[in-house]
Amino acid sequence: MSDKVYIYDTTLRDGAQGLGSSWTLEDKIRITNLLDDFGIDYIEGGWPGSNPKDKEYFENMKKVKLKNSKLVAFGSTTKAEKRPENDQQVVELVKAETPTVTIYGKSWDLHVEKVLRTTLKENLRMIKETVQFLKKEGREVIFDAEHFFDGAKANKDYAFSCIESAIEGGADWIVLCDTNGGSLPNFISQTVMEIIQKFGKIKLGIHLHNDLDLAVANSITAVIAGVRQVQGTINGLGERCGNANLTSIIPILKLKLGFELSQDISKLKHVADVIWELSNISPPRNQPFVGESAFAHKGGVHIDAIVKDMASYEHMNPEVVGNKRKIVISDLAGKTAIKIRLEELGLEADEKTVKSILDRIKELEKDGYDFEVADASLDLLILEEMKRRPKFFDVEGFTVSIYRSKDDDTHCLATVKLKVNGVSEHTASDGNGPVNALDKALRKALERFFPELKEMELSDFKVRVVSGSQGTGAKVRVFIESRDKDSRWGSVGVSENIILASWKALVDSIEYKLAKERNQMVIRKSRG
Repeated sequence: MSDKVYIYDTTLRDGAQGLGSSWTLEDKIRITNLLDDFGIDYIEGGWPGSNPKDKEYFENMKKVKLKNSKLVAFGSTTKAEKRPENDQQVVELVKAETPTVTIYGKSWDLHVEKVLRTTLKENLRMIKETVQFLKKEGREVIFDAEHFFDGAKANKDYAFSCIESAIEGGADWIVLCDTNGGSLPNFISQTVMEIIQKFGKIKLGIHLHNDLDLAVANSITAVIAGVRQVQGTINGLGERCGNANLTSIIPILKLKLGFELSQDISKLKHVADVIWELSNISPPRNQPFVGESAFAHKGGVHIDAIVKDMASYEHMNPEVVGNKRKIVISDLAGKTAIKIRLEELGLEADEKTVKSILDRIKELEKDGYDFEVADASLDLLILEEMKRRPKFFDVEGFTVSIYRSKDDDTHCLATVKLKVNGVSEHTASDGNGPVNALDKALRKALERFFPELKEMELSDFKVRVVSGSQGTGAKVRVFIESRDKDSRWGSVGVSENIILASWKALVDSIEYKLAKERNQMVIRKSRG
């Protein structure tokens, strides 16, 4: 059996069914090109017979020549009592002019009789004749046996006969689907081996959902058992609990098990990040392989060991998948962590300064600060302790007012007064909230002097109430994430007053951007 495993990406179709996932036509084309550059073998673009956007997508893709991938149009078998050539949704699959077509058909008798409301015999005819029709049209045909594993539990003979019908029709691939996501690895493995024993050298694939949080494990199990096509989505996007996560499956198959795959694995994190960004979903930091915390180290003992030998607390080199090691600076960190951060910044400091930085961090965290994701505030703190923090402007004051108009709408107005190189600036701006108004007023005052701020935007804002160290009253911690065309960074502010805490985080965010742009020798490694 070949060690080549083909990766079939259904992000644009199955992934789009997940809550929060919605892409424009331009997004879909961009994602297609991204996946093609990554080396995905099959890209399922959508269902051309189901909606106008997918139909337009396939029309646009006729003009695009993919380098590495086969574009796939997805649809279903013909309807009951209908010939494929007379079924418009099947005809649309042909009109899409993709080299490969995937059709799904029911393989669970419950679905055939209660959902399709037809006979078991008619369903077999629908499968066979649809495959035959598409093969006569010159297409590579993939048959997705929907609900196969539930079907095999309920009526194994019928589920297997559905596969047999697809084979008789000439299907190039048979893909076994755990559509409800309720199967366990031992049953997946056992069933795959049984099919191989019964049908011999057919090309088998697997399509799994993640309702038991086992889609990745089940996919790996299926490949070990003999399947050679894995269907899934980038970042595990999909309906309910999502689909099998290709972002984990690809590196496991390639790096841990030694299977041959076509993907350029060094681009894995970049692909994952772009998909999260276009989905407008904040990525989970603990996502394996590509998450911000996947190779993050916080405990002093761990950090010390990592410096001596990365294998002590890492299962692989993060750079292989395009990620990087992250040393988290906190009150648990030791001097080693500070020294590593200084090295990343291109700075050197004596032991006394290192201790001063560490003591300052511990003092601030005692008061409610948290620098784990506030890298901008951390770097500025380090520069401040070293007497190297750049000064771009002097704030003379700010105000925020909130008022309700006659039409019962709430309005926020902020004013900011500051000086840049002795030049005074006094601006005002409204916003949809006090922090938004402050941000706009501050930018308005500074953009005349620092035009690079126009490309910066706030991408996330979080507020948390934290207890003071003495327990005498609650403090508010505000975290702000900002981004520009090249990178993201976080800043933090703490105060009993939410407006003041937000102001501190805003100022740090802007000062970091200016330091990054205007003092490249000081902060030379911004985090992406």
